[in-house]
Amino acid sequence: MATVFERDDQVRELEGLRDNPVALLRAAQAQFGEKLAVLSSFGAESALLLAMVAEADPAMRVLFLNTGRHFPETIAYRRDLAAFLGLTNVVDIDPDPARVAQNDPTGELWAFDPDACCALRKVEPLRLASLGYEAMVTGRKRGQASTRSQMDVVERREDGQIRINPLAYWSADEIQAEMARRGLPPHPLVSEGYPSIGCEPCTAPVGGGEDARGGRWAGLNKTECGIHVS
Repeated sequence: MATVFERDDQVRELEGLRDNPVALLRAAQAQFGEKLAVLSSFGAESALLLAMVAEADPAMRVLFLNTGRHFPETIAYRRDLAAFLGLTNVVDIDPDPARVAQNDPTGELWAFDPDACCALRKVEPLRLASLGYEAMVTGRKRGQASTRSQMDVVERREDGQIRINPLAYWSADEIQAEMARRGLPPHPLVSEGYPSIGCEPCTAPVGGGEDARGGRWAGLNKTECGIHVS
């Protein structure tokens, strides 16, 4: 584990590559090696970051939280996009089946306690899976929601882990333009009004002009699943 001072130097080096996401990813891999992983939802805008990962190194480890509640379209997209980009190290992270059987035997926990459902199917599995990593790359952007408006390209969490967000400052228009330039296949639900895609029971389409994440936990006082909160 790096010292505080080493971490400060690492953060400064990575921050200096804010305008070149592919170089940022290569530098992060050089720094952290096997202690680096990419976290991807294979959602509405995930293809761009994953294309940059494939450009940097198609063998970079990508973690996908297979919650058991995804849209079927997301599961198919995870398979097809990984093949399209040539990603060779995508790993599914599943919740503990015994914990699911104990705490959500009917699969309806999301309806009356969505925080507990996210903890069971996302937060706890990722916490266990990420223990071996010093740094994790995410596809979060400042413009996605008010809770992310102050996010930086490199964050150091209270638990010491580094979070790297190569697209933090990219706008939705810039992302769509770059996806089109690269010829990246969109998630099939985007055309049906889903600009942000999570688990099927808790994701709804949104109307024009609404917050991109407005369909996530619609009608609830909830905007994050918890995996990006220390």
